[in-house]
Amino acid sequence: MTLAFLPSPPSPYLTLGPLMLHWYAIMVVLGVIAAIAIGQRRWSARGGTPGTVLDIAMVAVPFGILGGRLYHVLTSWQLYFGPGRNPVEALYVWQGGLGVWGGIAGGALGAWIAARRRGLDFAALADTLAPAVLVGQAIGRIGCWFNQELYGRPTTLPWGLQIDPANRPAATPDAATYHPTFAYEATWDLGAAALVIWAERRFRLDRGRVFALYVAVYAAGRGWIETLRVDPANHILGLRLNVWTSLLLFAAAVAFLVLRRRPAPAADLPAPAQDAAPAAEEAQPAPLSPDTDATPAQGAHPVPGRAP
Repeated sequence: MTLAFLPSPPSPYLTLGPLMLHWYAIMVVLGVIAAIAIGQRRWSARGGTPGTVLDIAMVAVPFGILGGRLYHVLTSWQLYFGPGRNPVEALYVWQGGLGVWGGIAGGALGAWIAARRRGLDFAALADTLAPAVLVGQAIGRIGCWFNQELYGRPTTLPWGLQIDPANRPAATPDAATYHPTFAYEATWDLGAAALVIWAERRFRLDRGRVFALYVAVYAAGRGWIETLRVDPANHILGLRLNVWTSLLLFAAAVAFLVLRRRPAPAADLPAPAQDAAPAAEEAQPAPLSPDTDATPAQGAHPVPGRAP
């Protein structure tokens, strides 16, 4: 008998008069906002220009959503293209189903494109945003709670998640509580964000190593959490596809960290948050203050993120 449990929300919708908003979409949006805010704060602390992260996000977020949905549909194709399925539902992002690995890949591609257009160092940008993305993932994962999806095996633990009979697996219709894997992952993500920030400062990680650590730590936790889940998934050699993805990306990230363990020569390190300015703007002399005779060289102040 379960004496305590975590209840599921009564509805996946937030009702505001005639409007019905999906909580899943709300949590994803809140996660994006949090990631942008934290990322911009870290970027500015490194001397970056205000608004840069928001500009990058305008490209990276759509790419991330597209990549996340594409990964989910490709790895769970039978949910949309199997017998009796409606392929149009592959477009119903608001009903859940964003593959995190696809979202990371798509978002990284979008960020790379935007960074390249602005003349930014992508490795420095990725390092800056890594812990911010983890916080955003933690918030977005809570959306699964409202949808009563992606939970784990039945459990009688006090924090077991109560699932309505209509949303329970066919194999365990009488089991009322399940492992809240959404909460496990959200907690892991927040812990991983703290670990990444600590390791970055402790070991002076740079040149993409912060982002690689993020991938490695998240993959380790995601691989374990995947072994608890009971939602339909394709398997390879007895393991869920996402377990294999986590294992491969963990190995790749660790290999990257090892290969880049030696610091680069100081001359080869770019300013971590240096925003490229238009050539015409850089050619303009600094205007003189109307109430001073100081020359630009005498009155100039150093620009954050640039070499004085």
